[in-house]
Amino acid sequence: AVLMGICLVSVTYGALVCNVLAIQVKFDDYKVQLRPLAFLCIVLWRSLEISTRVAVLVLFSTVFKHWIIPIALANLLVVFFLPWVQFWRSGSHLPDNIEKNFSRVGTVVVLCAFTLLYASINMFCWSAVQLKLADRDLIDKSQNWDRLAVYYVARLAENTALVILWYFFKTDVYENICTPLLVVQLLLGYCLGIYFMLIFFQYL
Repeated sequence: AVLMGICLVSVTYGALVCNVLAIQVKFDDYKVQLRPLAFLCIVLWRSLEISTRVAVLVLFSTVFKHWIIPIALANLLVVFFLPWVQFWRSGSHLPDNIEKNFSRVGTVVVLCAFTLLYASINMFCWSAVQLKLADRDLIDKSQNWDRLAVYYVARLAENTALVILWYFFKTDVYENICTPLLVVQLLLGYCLGIYFMLIFFQYL
């Protein structure tokens, strides 16, 4: 429990740093000073989003041990290829200043590794910083609200489907737990995370 708590705090802090970085990039490296209320709102948003997502995946994997692998791979591959598809559709060239000593193949390898990290983050939470492979900074400076909305609607639908499947096919291990309440808590927790996100972007 202590180790899980430490992991949640560290990942939440990393997500908070990503939010601050995204704001600084959007407003030309403006120095962001988070007020205590804004800081609390981001912490609640990110901790609820990450903890409920991890809990849903863990519960689902206890019943469908083999199905969790294709689901995780599908999540990873969709987000991994999205920036590359947008790059190919734009007809742009690869940025040539990633590292002066890199060849074209080396640049592609670095960008693939960077995109893989980006996709891994998005499997558990929304990465505030969006990739744009055609840009020399590799970061999309525009705020894409449509992509944000699609992400959270799709993730909420996926979490709902996974936790409902777990509920109907759960084993006797959970007989001492009020499983309907657990399902409601997980879905409500994720919705609360989205609510705190909206509060942050609207008012803080």
